[in-house]
Amino acid sequence: MTLTPHRVVVLVLEGAKPLDVGIPAQVFTKRASMPYELRVAGAAPGLVTGGDGLSFHVAEGLEALETADTIFVPGYREPAREDPPAAVVEALRAAHARGARLAAISTGAFALAATGLLDGKRATTHWHYTHALAAKHPLISVDENVLFVDEGDVLTSAGAASGVDLCLHLVRRDHGVALSNQVARRLVAAPYRSGGQAQYVPRSVPEPLGDQFAATRQWALTRIDEPLTVADLARHARVSPRTFSRRFVEDTGYTPMQWILRARIDVARELLERSDLGVEQVADRVGLGTGANLRLHFQRILGTSPSEYRRTFVRHAA
Repeated sequence: MTLTPHRVVVLVLEGAKPLDVGIPAQVFTKRASMPYELRVAGAAPGLVTGGDGLSFHVAEGLEALETADTIFVPGYREPAREDPPAAVVEALRAAHARGARLAAISTGAFALAATGLLDGKRATTHWHYTHALAAKHPLISVDENVLFVDEGDVLTSAGAASGVDLCLHLVRRDHGVALSNQVARRLVAAPYRSGGQAQYVPRSVPEPLGDQFAATRQWALTRIDEPLTVADLARHARVSPRTFSRRFVEDTGYTPMQWILRARIDVARELLERSDLGVEQVADRVGLGTGANLRLHFQRILGTSPSEYRRTFVRHAA
């Protein structure tokens, strides 16, 4: 049986930022390993004037949204000045109403906000524009301190490179950790940054300290099957446990032990997707000890069981 690829449309608006357009186009580009079909559209076919001195020639207009499964709206210049054309707003509303998933990168959040679909929901955008978004759309709960926000069928991300995190998150949501990690390797990107990670650190951090913490996270990942404590991590980073814990939360959005637990679950997910190991064996390999412990944390973090997760992503792979 041949499965229909998931149809992704990148909607390029006037003033579109080149990097924001390029990220989903690069992530979801057609290749044998990617179960996606990519199209690029605009308000109308033809030339779209972009930001930063670049323009885009798009082959399709808003009719492309009528069959899309996911629609990306890249960021664009002067988002707070005026809303996108009424036809664009209506096309996004209609696509969402029939079940399409909408995702914005950076100031693309202003286009989604204009549809009213973010009212009563959390959202984010580039930190430079969060106050403008909140002022223009007071019914939205704007979070300026996160990389992306997943509200199910409407997602928003912070500026530029956080679009990579959002795209990898969607691949992970659709097809599991293994494919997401494969895409991250192709992009030479970090395989996993949580949506709750800070957009930027408001205080200056000495570069060597930042290097130490990155090295410590990598060190922990190579020992994920071993008992690890905050004291162990702080000792490797050569700082006090209190300093380590405080800085770790600022950098990642998680406490050290929350991060370790989620790292264990991610490794478990990939083992469930790519191996025939039993649940007890997987639990042992990721440092969770018992199958009961793995099931408990799997349910709490992912809302499903290891067995059901394996069945779901084995079906996806098939």
